[in-house]
Amino acid sequence: MKSGRIYTAAMAVAEFTTPLDLEKIRADFPILARPVHGKRLVFLDSAASSQKPRQVIETLVDVYETSYANVHRGVYYLGARATERYEGARDIMAGFVNAGDRREVIFVREATEALNLVAYAYGRTFVGPGDAIVATEMEHHSNLVPWQFLAQQTGATLHYLRLTDDGSLDPDSQERLAAIENVKLVAVAHVSNSLGTINDIPALATWAHDRGAVLVVDGAQAAPHRPVDVQALGCDFYAISGHKMCGPGSGALWGRTAVLETMDPFLTGGEMIRTVDLDRTTWNELPWKFEAGTPSIAENIGLGAAVDYLTSVGMESILAHEKALTAYGYGLLSEIPGIVQYGPAPERRGGILSFTVEGVHPHDVAQILDADGICVRAGHHCTQPVMRRYGLAATSRASVYLYNTMEDLDALAAGIVRVKKTFGV
Repeated sequence: MKSGRIYTAAMAVAEFTTPLDLEKIRADFPILARPVHGKRLVFLDSAASSQKPRQVIETLVDVYETSYANVHRGVYYLGARATERYEGARDIMAGFVNAGDRREVIFVREATEALNLVAYAYGRTFVGPGDAIVATEMEHHSNLVPWQFLAQQTGATLHYLRLTDDGSLDPDSQERLAAIENVKLVAVAHVSNSLGTINDIPALATWAHDRGAVLVVDGAQAAPHRPVDVQALGCDFYAISGHKMCGPGSGALWGRTAVLETMDPFLTGGEMIRTVDLDRTTWNELPWKFEAGTPSIAENIGLGAAVDYLTSVGMESILAHEKALTAYGYGLLSEIPGIVQYGPAPERRGGILSFTVEGVHPHDVAQILDADGICVRAGHHCTQPVMRRYGLAATSRASVYLYNTMEDLDALAAGIVRVKKTFGV
């Protein structure tokens, strides 16, 4: 256990405790030793994309240097070795999310592709005129635009669960939607990328299933940060972005076997076929029915290495670390005059701190912080409906991960004080 008491100018005293060996973890990430503008790098943008540990980097190099070939096809040694490692990564991911069957894990490029796969392969078959789709007002565009498009293409109607002032799903809104008939699909983020809101997925799964709908979960901001058990969650689809969880540019879709087997392929071509004649084609079995063409071989093997790394650290420990950091950072920012924070209280949010500085545009905040080597995101975070809900054009967003420290958040708070002085606010 590491703990400490930090004192910073104009800040409150706060207590911070973490179960992680931060010195050891930070040593695994080479980029964290690289100065930016001559300053110590403070990376607080893992919600956009995380940094990569040496173990993942070395895995990618090893694949290309020792065992790269196309998978599932070559009978020679390299082909067999590549296939073994690739399918081994699927087993790792299946264990990570507690899939009931390894065939339920489909490799994709990222969560965006996973959600589009569901929209096309499930939605085009099972959603039609007179049906309804339900999403939420907090969704990332990747879990909103596909459902808009699906509704437009099929003649279905699209409805939204609205937000309360503190960034939670509005129970009154849910009540009002109870009368909607023919709901076929409900889409929700496990954790909001712009507010940090943690949604009650088991309750939403029950709500969806009581209406005969499937539940699609965007897990991009949850899977890297907390244990995920898809069977306990009760959802039907769960989308994961590997690049947000210490992996390279790849991802996974978990889907319930009984549902996946009813769906036609998303993409067609090589690998996803069983037989091809000039007048008809039959599909391969799960999961390869949904993995057309040459996949991202090294990247998916690298994703397996990333999951192994996170598992070795311990997902419960990562969650506890981030909870402590989030509470600590929230408290620091609360002590700075002119700061408005968005989203639920720390105990009900993931490791995301969205805020505005009165009188300063979020892009200016981010630029001035960058001069001190502090990386935060500024913009609408691909959640424009959220920004409109709170009358905003943009926010600044600091997001934490397993390699962040209380010193990082002290630097953020001190940097914001300098922003205020720069603009005289």
